[in-house]
Amino acid sequence: MKINFNKNNDGLVPAIIQDAETKNVLMLGYMNQEAYEKTIDTNKVTFYSRTKSRLWTKGEESGNFLHLVDIKNDCDEDTLLISVNPQGPTCHKGSDTCWDENNDQSFGFLSELESIIKSRKENQEDSTSYVASLFRKGINKVAQKVGEEAVEVVIEAKDDNEELFLNESADLLFHYLILLQAKGYTLNNIVEVLKSRH
Repeated sequence: MKINFNKNNDGLVPAIIQDAETKNVLMLGYMNQEAYEKTIDTNKVTFYSRTKSRLWTKGEESGNFLHLVDIKNDCDEDTLLISVNPQGPTCHKGSDTCWDENNDQSFGFLSELESIIKSRKENQEDSTSYVASLFRKGINKVAQKVGEEAVEVVIEAKDDNEELFLNESADLLFHYLILLQAKGYTLNNIVEVLKSRH
């Protein structure tokens, strides 16, 4: 990999640290050639400290190492994207990221939808929403809806109406998310099972 360590006349390039699994950005550090080579040799991310003017391996004092998974160079060959498996919190202040955010897995809009469903479940007595009404009817009704939607997906899969197939698929996924919440689980729980089988 060709890295332009001399572009800024200080021999340093920014190194963006990203969790290999959640894809969340954990921190930003700087590397010189020596830090890069040590990272490759040890499989633990090492930076060059601009304040201490020396190399430092993340976790050398705390034990919260960043275990190297992959390194990518950007199009200008002067910024690194480093995928890691973090061991403990990344920030020296004890948080998961240097932006004081939790390093939780996110599934984009599906996570937002899951959050709304959870809110409807927690406030079902005060809500007139469809989701809240399903929760009030109990687990049997929720499970029955998932079964009905699954059958409709199978029926539409055998026909040629793609719009109906996609709509029924959306209904199935939506009701499955409700069922997961009704049972006290989330998509993360399902992902963990799938990962264990991989």
